[in-house]
Amino acid sequence: MPFRFAASIALLISFSAVSADDQPSEATKPASDSPAVELKKPEVDDERADDAETPKVTTHAAEIGGKTIEYTATAGTLPLSGEDEKQKANLFFVAYTVAPEGDSPRPLTFCFNGGPGSSSVWLHMGMLGPKRVELPNEPVVPRPPTKVIANPYSLLDVTDLVFIDPVSTGYSRPIEGEKKEQFHGYKEDLESVGRFIHLYTTKYGRWGSPKFLCGESYGTLRAAGLAEHLQDRYNLELNGIVLVSMVLDFQTLLDQPTNDLPFILFLPSYATTAWYHKQLSDEMQAKSVEEVAQEAREFALGEYATALLKAGDLPAEKRQEIIDRYAAKTGLAPDFVRRSEFRVPQERFGKMLLREQDLSVGRFDSRYSGPERDAAGSMTRHDPSAAALFGPFTAALYQYLRDDLRIEKEVPYEILTGKVHPWSYDEFTNRYVESATPLSEAMARNPHLKVFVANGYYDLATPFLAAEYTLSRLLPAVRRENVTMAYYEGGHMMYVHEPALEQLREDLLKFYETAAPSQ
Repeated sequence: MPFRFAASIALLISFSAVSADDQPSEATKPASDSPAVELKKPEVDDERADDAETPKVTTHAAEIGGKTIEYTATAGTLPLSGEDEKQKANLFFVAYTVAPEGDSPRPLTFCFNGGPGSSSVWLHMGMLGPKRVELPNEPVVPRPPTKVIANPYSLLDVTDLVFIDPVSTGYSRPIEGEKKEQFHGYKEDLESVGRFIHLYTTKYGRWGSPKFLCGESYGTLRAAGLAEHLQDRYNLELNGIVLVSMVLDFQTLLDQPTNDLPFILFLPSYATTAWYHKQLSDEMQAKSVEEVAQEAREFALGEYATALLKAGDLPAEKRQEIIDRYAAKTGLAPDFVRRSEFRVPQERFGKMLLREQDLSVGRFDSRYSGPERDAAGSMTRHDPSAAALFGPFTAALYQYLRDDLRIEKEVPYEILTGKVHPWSYDEFTNRYVESATPLSEAMARNPHLKVFVANGYYDLATPFLAAEYTLSRLLPAVRRENVTMAYYEGGHMMYVHEPALEQLREDLLKFYETAAPSQ
């Protein structure tokens, strides 16, 4: 089957919508001496945009980096036009700006998540915004209701932030008469998000600011593509790109009968996950997670990769050696590894690692574990980390928008949605979806463009070795020094673990200073 179809089934965010459907109000009961009159709220079409409205502007203060930051929040929609200058959609955004000190303009960072089909809630309420959802540091399901707390690890002290919800996510919608499919595809998405970035930069007078992108998951694929698209279409040059839980090449994720690459690249993340759950030997458990990752990395890229290439030509004795070493590094039973031909997809690893405890481990964050209804099944049926995080983020976002930003809408805020499907990958027919090539081209043209990649040791959605492999192959050698790789003891959303969030901020402070030095 065409790879573009295969790619579409490997999307990086679950598409089950977590926002509640609108509930119409009950009929108002008349007084006993009044005629019966039924009053209902007007029907709301959550598939279409509200009329364009003036964004709400509010002022706030936050303690970040040991000092008080006074900032302005602007939340609402911008009308988005196509190349024909006809309005096509309203894009919802939340921007945080701080008055600059002196004459130097502050850096500006455009932020978005992935899916495709995800709003920007995760980066907004988990990592970068001035407020965040309160979560326990231990990987457990928090008791509702969720609290919104101050985020002292925000980057608002060093950069203004604009959180973008692509069309059909958040409160962004096409206008009446416009088909949503024109926004739902790799190329279409780059064009619409690129138009928004150009529009915001122009409307708010930010062409003189150092400009950054921050994307997570599929948002990294978008950010890499935008780096070249913004150059080509608008001559808009970037200073830096932050890639959180990176995937720039679907070949690194889609295990198929003719593609063994993912088995190699997932193995070190299996090893760190097994180490976290204490499923390795005493000798391995005595090592640090960094040491476990490095040993697994060397095995994966060395003897294991060679064994996969030789396949049936591998001598029986060597085959058994590979099976034993694979089992020792992943915590899986040697007999299971043998029956799997030492090719274990993520769904089976997540099911088998803690099978004796009737638990499966999370995909987004493998520190999380939980029971499944089908304990005897061979594949995971749900993600314990998603179950622990989706509800709290949703509740926090709704409460924060209404209480702090004065956004009062009655349509669902699409946290995650399947309404973007089918997602078009037409330009990738008969090849894997990838945006490493446009990123390489953008970096080749712009010698000042720097890239920061944040990897989670317990991410079973976009493993860290896949990021290393992709960048090592496609970036111009002369630009390798412009890339910073960082690793954290967390998962796909490593920032839900506060120690990782704290370290992430420290690393990004250094990155921003390098990419846009203070004057």
